[in-house]
Formats: sequence, structure tokens, C-alpha cells
Amino acid sequence: MAQLRIALAQTNPAVGDLTANADKLVEWTRRAADRGAHLAVFTEMFLTGYPVEDLVLRNSFVEASIAAVEAAARRLAEEGLGEIPVVVGYVDRADRAPRVGQPKGAPLDAAALLYRGQVVARTAKHHLPNYGVFDEYRYFVRGDRLPIFRLHGVDVAIAVCEDLWQDGGPVAVAAEAGAGLLVVPNASPYEREKDDVRLELVSRRAREAGCALAYANQVGGQDELVFDGDSIVVSASGELVARAARFTEELLVTDLDLPEATYGGLGSFEVDAGDGTVITVERLELSARPLEPYDPEPPSVAGHLDDTAEVYSALVLAVRDYVAKNGFRSVILGLSGGIDSALTATIASDAIGPDRVHVVLMPSRYSSDHSLGDAQELVDRQGVNARVVPIAAMVEAFEKELSLTGLSEENLQARVRGMILMGLSNEHGHLVLTTGNKSELATGYSTLYGDSAGGFAPIKDVLKTLVWELARWRNAQAGLESEFLHGFAVPPIPENSITKEPSAELRPGQRDTDSLPEYDVLDRLLDDYVEKDMGSASLVAAGHDPDLVARVIRLVDLAEYKRRQYPPGPKITPKNFGRDRRLPITNRWRETAP
Repeated sequence: MAQLRIALAQTNPAVGDLTANADKLVEWTRRAADRGAHLAVFTEMFLTGYPVEDLVLRNSFVEASIAAVEAAARRLAEEGLGEIPVVVGYVDRADRAPRVGQPKGAPLDAAALLYRGQVVARTAKHHLPNYGVFDEYRYFVRGDRLPIFRLHGVDVAIAVCEDLWQDGGPVAVAAEAGAGLLVVPNASPYEREKDDVRLELVSRRAREAGCALAYANQVGGQDELVFDGDSIVVSASGELVARAARFTEELLVTDLDLPEATYGGLGSFEVDAGDGTVITVERLELSARPLEPYDPEPPSVAGHLDDTAEVYSALVLAVRDYVAKNGFRSVILGLSGGIDSALTATIASDAIGPDRVHVVLMPSRYSSDHSLGDAQELVDRQGVNARVVPIAAMVEAFEKELSLTGLSEENLQARVRGMILMGLSNEHGHLVLTTGNKSELATGYSTLYGDSAGGFAPIKDVLKTLVWELARWRNAQAGLESEFLHGFAVPPIPENSITKEPSAELRPGQRDTDSLPEYDVLDRLLDDYVEKDMGSASLVAAGHDPDLVARVIRLVDLAEYKRRQYPPGPKITPKNFGRDRRLPITNRWRETAP
């Protein structure tokens, strides 16, 4: 057996900031070298950030990416880091290695091996995901090369992200070629309970490849996506060896005992990939002799996060990175005293600090005394910046000119509030956070240009029942401080905001249940219809009330135009409103009753 110390750089790149990402590459390679690592592995498309979406269709961007990876190789050598091989993701193009049947110049989701100032090997993602949030057939052509480099007597293969999630391809070829280690740069976005799925997948692919597997995953927020890290190292038998923490940057350093390479030749040869394609294996040698035996470091295995903790951490990271990466200094939101705005304010305080959170209390003639009191109590508990702007006179001024009644009058109140928040945003440069939850967005219980006005929607993918669960969980963490918790001495959310009956308070005595079922009933139905795509017959067969099925489906379908105009928000479920779920606004298809 041969020893090898690998360092997985679980890092947070910024899309499009090639200079800053290259700086981080050098910084974290130096950290790996200082820890005695023999190989450093960065994440998928690290130099460009991921996903770059239509930036990849610009020739200037692709050329900048190619230049950046070559410059990074030279810079590593110039700064004394050229002897540690580095695997890093970037965007390349197919005309660097022309192949039959593919368009000249088509972009590649690529990974490069940097060593001694050179790009000594290049590969590209073979399986291109085209489901859920992914549109990679729009952007890339598939790779058909698998580099295997000999490092200190161990044959190391490189695959990219989706190549683990599909059968055949690089995993099968790595097994055929006898690799001792498979390293996999990833940008695998978060959704609830994905950590269990991910570990099972990595373990299974290691057994299929017959070698140890090192899975390096991106961390950080990028528009609607949150990347949770959770980088993993497993043995050839699929046993967990090391695991990084979630939602935070970490250099995961792990010592492995790996089989010495037995294949004698270099060069290239073709292998049936088991998926109807052929992949060319390209062998190269960096160092043939195994290392002298050394004392290994004990492996690190991060503790498990429960479901509620991981969701809350994802939301905090999403807000923090959206604010930071888009250059905002502060956020602002309307604080009603209800649970949705209370949770949103708390997430913002945990993300960027309460001193950078601004809330506006905007009571109307229908606002209850306890709502204003609950809002003020949250301000006192958290220390956020607050101001009170009564809206009754503003609403009356509109009504004198427009004579609005009923729903129009209710929506007017929401739009006046939205106008106030947007005006303060323009004046002071705050990012406006909207406070709507997934249950409201699904059923159309939001007002265009009112409570939907804003730049980011932290709980957009959070059903109402989960809003309450997150609030109770966060209050139970009072006094604790971490990267995702501010350390409030008392529970940050007033108990009355959690326990009182929800109401928009846009007319006297209004309650959500006047027009919606209880949220535990509604949310189960929404989960089946929105996330599982069940039709009417299937919903009724699953036990949902037929009349409620018909009513809720109609509400959801008619609200598509509203959701299309809602701000982006972090995805935490398998199907969010946005990148995941794309339905036509003009659409006459209706589910029929069974």
C-alpha cells in the first residue's frame, strides 16, 4: 500500500470573479501545503463560480476562464506551490481537443490538473444534468476523456459532479483502468436531507469503481441555490473515512492508504463507458515512487445536523451571501408582528448582524394592538433598527381618489407598505427582503407590488408549517452563538408571534382560515401537488379531500403569473418556485376531478 495525504478545499467562490477565485485558489493551496498535503482538490468550475448560466455562451468569458486556469498554474509555481498537484474546475471549450459530431468551440464543464506551472491534464463532465435546476445541455458538450495521473505510486482519476449521479461513464472507466483513487470536484446544491442521499451515492460509486473516492463540494449561496459543502472521503469498500462540516468553508485533510499502481504503460487508450459511449483514458506520471512511510493525521468527521438546523443554516447562508456578493450593506423589511416577518428578521440578524437590519412597523387602521406590540418586542429582543410609519392616512388619500373597496382596498394597504419599503431602499441603499412563505405563494396569497415588492425572499421555499418549526427551533437556541446564530441572550422571536392565529389584518377580524384550510392540511396537499406533481386523481387517492383538491389546484394554477414576478429566494426543497418548477402563465390545462 502507498500513503497519500489529500486536501479537499470546500470553498465559496463568487460567480464571474475570476481574479478573486484565483487568489483563493492560491491561498487554499498554500494552506494545503502547510498541512503537508500531497494533492489539493477544488470544486466544480471553481475559477468561474457555479452556475454561470448564460455567461458561458459569451466567447469573452470562456477565453477568460481558459486564460485564468493557465495563469493560476504559473502563479502557483511562482509562489513556491508548484510541487503540489491541484485539481480545479473551470470552463474550457471543445475546440481545444476537436471531436467528431460536436460543435466547434462548444463550452466544457472542465477540470484541470495543475503541476509545476503547467496545465498537465484536462477533462470535462461526461454526464450533463438536464433536470431540476440544471440546464447543462443548453451550455455544454460532454467530455470523453478520463485523465489518470500517477502520484507517489498511486493512480488517481478525475470525474466531475454529475458523473457520480449517473450509471456508466467515468466511474465505470475508472474501475476498468484500475485507479486507486477517484477525485470528484462538485457543485451539488442543497436540498433537505440530501446529505443522506449523497453519502449513500458516494459509497456506492466507490464500491463500483473499486477505489477510494474523494468528493469535494462547493459551499455558499448563489441566487436561488445554496451549496452546503458536506465534502466526503470514503474507502474502496464505501466506508466513511472523513467528512467536512456543512454550510461553512473548510479544508478537509485526510490520509489514505491506497494500492500501488500496477499498470506499467502511459499514453492513452479507449474504454467502453457502459453508457453507449467510449471514453479515452489518458495516463500520465507525476511521481512513480511511493512516499516513505509517515504518521497519518487522524481523520475528521463533522457532526450531524438535524433537519431543522440544516434548513435554518441554509437560509442564513443564502441571505448572507446574497447581501455580500451583491454589494449591499444592509437590509430592510416590513415587521408586522406576525410569524413570517419575525422569522425573516431573525434570519437576517443571524446572517449579517442586527445592526445592519432595518425594520419598518406600518400599522393600518385594522392592525391590532398586539401586532404592533409583538413587532416592538422583537425589536427590543434583537436590537435591530426600527421605525414606525403609520399608513392609515396614506391609504385614505388613495381611497379618496379611487374609491376602492373589498379586496382592492386590502391590496392597496399592502401596496402602500411596499412603496414605503422601496422608497426607503432607494434612499438608503437597503436590500428589501420580502416575507412571504411557500404556502402563500402557492395559493396566490400575496399582493403584486405590495408584499411581493423586494429584492430577495428568504422564506420563499418554506411552507407555513415549517416556518413555525424554524421559529421554535431558533428560540430554543437562545444564548448559543455560532457562525449561523447571533447569540441573543433571550429567544429572539416573541412567543405570541408564534402562537397567535395568523392573519393579514387587512380587514376587521380577518383570519387566514377564512379562505384557506388549516396549514397542516394545506401544506400536505401543496407538497403532493407542487413538489410531487401529483394530478387530481392521485391527490384524492392519497387521501386529500376532493373539494379541497379542486379548490387548491385552482388557486395554485391561477397564481403562476404572480410567482413569476416574485423575487428570488433560496431553494431548500426538491422543487422550488423558480428554477425547478417552470409552468406556462398562459395555460388552459386544468386538472379534472376524478
